[in-house]
Amino acid sequence: MIRKNMKTWSALTLVASIATSSFTVLPVQAQDGDQTVHWTREQASKIELNQDNTLPYTDISKLEKFAPGYHVWDTWALTDRDGNIASIKGWKVIFALSAPADVLPGKVHDIATIRYFYSKNGKDWTLGGELFPTGSALGSRQWAGSAMTDDGKIHAFYTATGHKGEERLTYEQRLAMATGEIVADNKGVRFENWGDHRILLEPDGNYYQTKEQAQQGEGGGYAFRDPMWFKDPQSGKEYLLFEGNSGGTVTDRKLQPEYVGSPEYAGQHNVPAGAVHANGNIGIAEVEGGDFSKIKLLPPLLEANYVNEELERPHIVVKDKKYYLFTDSHINKYAEGLSGPEGLYGFVSDSLIGGYQPLNGSGLVLANPPQNPYQAYSWLVLPNLNVVGFAHFGDLGNLSIGDVGNQTPEYQFSHFGGTLAPTVKLSIKGDRTKVENELNPGTIKQ
Repeated sequence: MIRKNMKTWSALTLVASIATSSFTVLPVQAQDGDQTVHWTREQASKIELNQDNTLPYTDISKLEKFAPGYHVWDTWALTDRDGNIASIKGWKVIFALSAPADVLPGKVHDIATIRYFYSKNGKDWTLGGELFPTGSALGSRQWAGSAMTDDGKIHAFYTATGHKGEERLTYEQRLAMATGEIVADNKGVRFENWGDHRILLEPDGNYYQTKEQAQQGEGGGYAFRDPMWFKDPQSGKEYLLFEGNSGGTVTDRKLQPEYVGSPEYAGQHNVPAGAVHANGNIGIAEVEGGDFSKIKLLPPLLEANYVNEELERPHIVVKDKKYYLFTDSHINKYAEGLSGPEGLYGFVSDSLIGGYQPLNGSGLVLANPPQNPYQAYSWLVLPNLNVVGFAHFGDLGNLSIGDVGNQTPEYQFSHFGGTLAPTVKLSIKGDRTKVENELNPGTIKQ
């Protein structure tokens, strides 16, 4: 459903609507240039696991460490400017967030560093080292991003989290980049002669919530991260996608009919008051004329107000002239009154802007099996529909992921993957997807 202008409700009517969710969808019209689509509570309520979207069980304890000596998690491939997996003198390159293997799993995000790996066959990988020279990147640590190559250079996009030199960790997030030179020979790949790192985007407070807005009122999250390069094959225009939250404070946020769904569903569905804290969205910015100094922030592609507070690592795959928008989310990020698994979610449209509908009716594309609900996460769909992710926590029994930090270090290490999960082969036909099979961890080419 597309965001639309609405007649103003009286305060009394709005309060009654939040309490009962029994309201009439008013006649509305889309704002010019604003084609933000809403993932509705009705759509999310249809989430269910089945044989087409449920991953096979993975025994994490039997997975070989992808990078001995390091934990690795969020992973992405070097692409060319058009989004295809790049080949640098026959080498393929992937990047991953990393931390030393002796760091407790719950602390890895506090010291995350991007490392890279190279391979001739897209299956067997060699650790190249840190992507950036030590201490050169912005932020106190770096979170996920993307990388593309053009004319012998690498343009690396990442999340600059916190601030360099801070005594106490802070969580401000900004989209950053740096450009370097790629050097490849028969021994491998390395990156040299990096230019200055720079901040590309920060939240505007209107479409995208600032950290200060997020801190007003209890509950809810804050995100402005995961820049993903995308070139529209139809228009040739270039963009960055990213994860955000809808702008404003929690007290600014009001329940709207388009967040809920059809009038029939709304008339039978109560929206708990606590659902107001969920305000995840998927952002987009245009890189005008391919000039990284000219980036135009656009309205979100998709919002999940009153549905989900965290839509991580958004990315688009174009297939059969359709745009497939994918994102990841957690069990504990759903709004009150809704539930969903750790999963990869997706939406499809005939155009880049507007028109997105949830794949498989609900948005769920793939999920962990119920007997091992946290076994993998942070999936990213490659152009060939191979899906890479990392092994998270396995065989927790009745524990939730939030309970893990209260266990002994030995327990945490023995149940944490910190390595790549089996690659998943996905098939797509129209608005339907299916998990076809699994490949070896780290497989990006067949």
